Parts: sequence; C-alpha cells; structure tokens
Amino acid sequence: MKQNSDIVKDDWIDQKLPSYVQPYLRLARIDRPIGIWLLVIPCWWGMGLAYNSINIFPFWDATILALIFLIGATLMRSAGCTWNDILDRHIDAKVARTASRPLASGAISVARATIFMFFLLLISASILIALNDFTRILAISSLTLVAIYPAMKRITFWPQAFLGITFNWGVLVGFSAITGTLMPATFTLYAAAFFWTLGYDTIYAHQDKEDDALIGVMSTALKFGSTSKAWISGFYISAMACFILTGLLADLSSLYFMMLAVPAVLLTIQLYSVNLDDPKSCLLHFRANTRIGCWILVALVIGQLL
Repeated sequence: MKQNSDIVKDDWIDQKLPSYVQPYLRLARIDRPIGIWLLVIPCWWGMGLAYNSINIFPFWDATILALIFLIGATLMRSAGCTWNDILDRHIDAKVARTASRPLASGAISVARATIFMFFLLLISASILIALNDFTRILAISSLTLVAIYPAMKRITFWPQAFLGITFNWGVLVGFSAITGTLMPATFTLYAAAFFWTLGYDTIYAHQDKEDDALIGVMSTALKFGSTSKAWISGFYISAMACFILTGLLADLSSLYFMMLAVPAVLLTIQLYSVNLDDPKSCLLHFRANTRIGCWILVALVIGQLL
C-alpha cells in the first residue's frame, strides 16, 4: 500500500494550533480548502448569471451575499466531510491516502465527530436567515443529497455523478438568492457544472483506484479504466456545450462566448497533461479547476454587464 497520505504533517495546523483542536480541523479539511472553492464557485456562478438583476439587488448587497455563500460553503463542506468520514472510517483505514484521517486513525471518536458535525449544521442553519423563502427551501433540500452521497460508492460505479448533482446545487441557490426564482438558463448552467464535476472528480478518483479495487469501493475511475480520458473528454465537451447554451438562453454578450475559449483550452490541457496513473499528477490537475471556475465566473458577470 502506497504511503501517500492526504494530510501534510508539520503544516500550520501542527505548528500553530493546540493538539486538542487539530483533529477537528483535519476532520473539516480546513487544511485543504480546494473543496470549499469548488463548492462556493457554483454559488457565485448562479449569482453571476443573475447579475442583470443588479437594479433590484445592489452591488453591496451582492458582495455581502457572496461572502455569506463563502462562509456557508466552508461550514457545509466541513459538515459534509465529517459525515463522509463517519460513514467511511473503516474504508478510509484501508486506503493509503486516507488512513491517517482523524476517525480512521482513532484520533477522534465517532461521538465527538457527530457533535462537531451538528454544531456546524446549526451554524449553517443560521445563515438561512439572510436568504429569501424560496432559496431557503432549495438550500435545505440539498441536505438529503449530502446525507446519502457517501453511500454511493458502495452501490454504484457513478458516485462522481452523484457528487456533481450535490456539489453544484449552489448554482440554483445562488441564482434564486438574487431573483427569488429560477429560469431555463439556470438549469443549463447547473448541467454544465455537473459535467465539469464529473470530469474533474473522475481525475481525482484515479488517486485511489488501486486501493478501491482491493476493498470493493466503486468509482468512475474503476468503471472507465484505460478509457477514462475519452470519457472525461466527453464530460468536458458536454460542460462547454451547456455553458454555450446558458449564454444563448440568458442572452449574454458576445464577450462571454469569446471568454469561454480560455476554460476550453485549460480543460483540454488538463486532460492531455494529467497522468492518471500518478496520484500527484491527478491531484495537481484536480486543483487547477479552481482557476477554471473563477474564469467562468468572470465571463458570466462580464457577459451580463456588457
């Protein structure tokens, strides 16, 4: 079993914080914020798509809402990771990359982790006060998806697809938080985010494919095997097609469509550069998706403004 733990020893958590706090921050993945960005970016996409409503939703209010979504994404991602680790603690103990996680290693008990998770959910619930009624319903409905996602790897080779459905719910929430409703372009943007996630999380899943095969955990990485790059290519092409359709439905400016050339090139480079048999390469290219997501956000905002 390869020694490639996803927890970096002697980092700022080990050096700066008391030992009794460290397991909770590791459990919440605060040392690895990539998941926070990939969760909040779809929320900001939804806001960007709704930016033409700025006359009824002032810029300052939009800025505050964006910060609220960042805080909410941090809390919900932390709660989701905690729930995932509670359910997967026995599996994690058998996988090289995850064996040193707090629950898998025994650094924290299931009872303490559960209390911590409910504390995070309680704080998250208080954020709903800032949202309109329709958006509250949308946000709360995502909890069912979050709750059942960790079980998907046990029953299907497509847990990455379920992650795409769950992780990008923020597109709908971000748009409705400004407009109080949804429109066809919101759903095509959600579809674009879904295919994007399906692609990058298949790359991420290749890190664990050897251990997953041994312990019976399923993933798209195992399902696609040597044809993974062809599948990922299809997912990214589908994502770009949905981004284009979103622009057409929302009547975005021509500059939006021109700006889409950059993420298209970056995704192509990612696909052909990644070595799916090298965990470090998979992680590196997985993390690069934050830049792609931010570029699309800028394209959406500019497409509305111009």
